[in-house]
Amino acid sequence: MHVLVVVCHPNQDSFTHAIAAEVIKGAQSKGHTVKVVDLYKDDFQPVFTPRDWEQFVGVPMPEDVLEQQSFVEESDGIFLVFPIWWYQFPAMLKGYLDRVWSVGWCYKAERNPEGTLLPHRPCTVLALAGATSSQLDRWGYDRQIHHLWRYGIFGYCGFEPLRITILDDCSYTEYGKHAGHLQTAYEAGQKIGEDPEALPGIKPFLDQGLNIQGEKHIEA
Repeated sequence: MHVLVVVCHPNQDSFTHAIAAEVIKGAQSKGHTVKVVDLYKDDFQPVFTPRDWEQFVGVPMPEDVLEQQSFVEESDGIFLVFPIWWYQFPAMLKGYLDRVWSVGWCYKAERNPEGTLLPHRPCTVLALAGATSSQLDRWGYDRQIHHLWRYGIFGYCGFEPLRITILDDCSYTEYGKHAGHLQTAYEAGQKIGEDPEALPGIKPFLDQGLNIQGEKHIEA
């Protein structure tokens, strides 16, 4: 497989980058090729401008967006590696989604669109949380994050099968979670495309008329 790894953190020495490095090692250990998009290092411009808005009247996207879309089209599988800030994506990653995953390329320009225009490809999301599992669970943050990301965002991106793993308690090394998280990242790189715990996307639920519920899936 050819794997696209999108990593988002401004500090090149961050634990987020250490996790991404293990993903790459794991994927390469299985013979996969890897393309890395480092949004900060590559100086990706996340601001959605009036020029981007022209997609809604059929104007082709700007060249930098078309380049990012080509990286997706060339990939057989995708990783997104980023920290959770304020229980959501960093602004840089949100801008990447806003600009790159555009209407007419990613999803249909219609009222209440469902599903995606893109071929399905496996995706693994590794989101690093400073919060502990108990804090995430106390107010149901984990379940809400899973539901919103799986069906409200990635369901439009062709990410299927999809695995979302929240790596908890990442802010402090003294609590002993880092080594386990690094192993999880390495194994995720090895399993891409063959992950028995990755879940189907939104389409099976639509086809079967099922009620979509959020899932809880936290790994140490």
